[in-house]
Amino acid sequence: NSLNLPLGSFVTMDKGGKKTKKLEELKFDNLVLRALPIDKDKRNIPRSPVPEACFSIVDPTPIKEPILVSASLDALSIVDIDAGEVKRADFPEYFCGNKILPGARPAAHCYCGHQFGYFSGQLGDGATMYLGEIINSKGERWEIQFKGAGKTPYSRTADGRKVLRSSIREFLCSEAMAGLGIPTTRAPTCITSEKSTVIRDVFYDGNPEAEQCTVITRLAKSFLRFGSFEIVKEEDPVTKRSGPSAGNKKVLMALLEHTIKTYYPSIWESMADNANDATSTYLRFYKQVVVNTAQLVASWQCVGWCHGVLNTDNMSILGITIDYGPYGFMERTDKDYICNGSDNDGRYTYGKQPAMCRWNCEKLAEAIQMAVPLEESKKVLEETWDATYKSAYYGKMKLKLGLGEGSVSKEEASLIDSLLDTMQESSADFTISFRLLSGFVRALSQEISGTSSSEKSTTEAFLEAMIKETLTPYEEILESMKPRMAMNQIQMLVMMARQQPFMLQRFPHLMSDLRKLKQLDEFQKISEEKRAESNREKWSSWLGKYRSRILQIVAAESKKYDGNVFSRIASSMDSHNPKYILRNYMLQDAISRAETHDYSGVEALLQLVRDPYAQEPAKNIKDLMSKEVLEKYRKRAPKEATKIRVT
Repeated sequence: NSLNLPLGSFVTMDKGGKKTKKLEELKFDNLVLRALPIDKDKRNIPRSPVPEACFSIVDPTPIKEPILVSASLDALSIVDIDAGEVKRADFPEYFCGNKILPGARPAAHCYCGHQFGYFSGQLGDGATMYLGEIINSKGERWEIQFKGAGKTPYSRTADGRKVLRSSIREFLCSEAMAGLGIPTTRAPTCITSEKSTVIRDVFYDGNPEAEQCTVITRLAKSFLRFGSFEIVKEEDPVTKRSGPSAGNKKVLMALLEHTIKTYYPSIWESMADNANDATSTYLRFYKQVVVNTAQLVASWQCVGWCHGVLNTDNMSILGITIDYGPYGFMERTDKDYICNGSDNDGRYTYGKQPAMCRWNCEKLAEAIQMAVPLEESKKVLEETWDATYKSAYYGKMKLKLGLGEGSVSKEEASLIDSLLDTMQESSADFTISFRLLSGFVRALSQEISGTSSSEKSTTEAFLEAMIKETLTPYEEILESMKPRMAMNQIQMLVMMARQQPFMLQRFPHLMSDLRKLKQLDEFQKISEEKRAESNREKWSSWLGKYRSRILQIVAAESKKYDGNVFSRIASSMDSHNPKYILRNYMLQDAISRAETHDYSGVEALLQLVRDPYAQEPAKNIKDLMSKEVLEKYRKRAPKEATKIRVT
């Protein structure tokens, strides 16, 4: 992927006329290292605590013969990097840490976190490094990071490395979320080495393997997170752990001042009008974080995306999606969907994400209570969260269903809720169900105008397509509900746990398997034939209500606009319902190829997710993927994909 071209051979303007830059011309201004306290201990070795510091100066650990797996030109353009720079022979060297961009200064961020509900104390950038802040041609400040570039003081017992599979997943999903229009960190590059490896036990089964060291770069306005403010937390009454700068108000005030002044400037400027009431400024800041977070999780819910590890250290202070680990796009609609195979208690299911994000906002309020009285911030949370989340969620859902903009009526909310219930009860594919609904609107137009060639009603024809394309077959549902452990093991452990309850902690998969057995028992009470009949009745009932609502909208809109209102509604729906999402098996296809040193699958998926709403893929995508593969990726995942687990 790297061509040995002379350094002076690249254009300096992109197609839009924007000035682009060579790597040596990037303008770095590393403000956060001037504004926040730096670790006085210069040793780049794992240690805890790292007191009175928000960052530690570090240096990346080189990898051998770095290779460019893929580069997002869209992400690189944010900081004005010319597309031609990707072809430089030394491009991979700069984007894996072997060489440092002029003006950059690598550092690791100190933060804490509540992990799965419990305060874990000091965490920090164990495999991530701040590289610097680039000021682009628009005057915007963008922080760039390495992930996987070696040890830092926060690496604990790990090696600071990332491998090909996890890096490809984060690289692609960062850009996929951007394509979906959801606030997110960006991923300009993915660099690997076929010569530098680390040992990983992929399946945690005692069979470790050597895997390629891989480094991605990440872009965001800031990577500060809720956990950044938890470094001042006093000893937790449950875990008995405290932040490395426990009770240090000076550190907290520095964090608040830098964050508000830099990333919420309008709120900071308002403090000049009322300098004696700093508390109100901090409250306004906190409220905006709550608003941003509620709107973000609403966006996730509307595309069926699960984060998997919604700990406070993975929650952005800007309200953007950060830290892509065991994430997953929900395929079969299920509010209890768990994307993280390690989440045995189901804390971070699809349905619980809004509540968990709200809980994290409460932990942020606790973290800043030396500056803002806790009762005041909790009041703001109480008054803000529900209204903001519901407005954002139902507003986006209305657009997905072609119901227009504006506040949601009770009837519309009921229609939306009943759709999700119908999708869950019939085990419908989340993404395909929404995408197909625009076809129902178009068919309705033909029915009303008398131009339909079908002898069946619009509802009957759509039902057939819906059942064929979206509903999960009976056998696949049964397969997905099977426990991971053998029945004799489960029975033995249940008997032991009755006598010794602490055994449940030693076998965390047991509770998950018991839940699956309960689901399986309930599911098998209804025969396959009766379930199919019930699914048809539920969808027919919902489509009747939806049909009536669309016809009401068309009647009202026809008085305002010329042309085919049905077509306009359907086109709008397509722009809010993706045709393609990053299903786990698609990612695994690309990863499996990459592990044989064929990186073309990564590039193909990158191009596909850039515009997931397009009716027809762009020509460059058709050059990278066959028609058969594109059609395959549009459909439900194959049966064998249910066996993929991400932890």
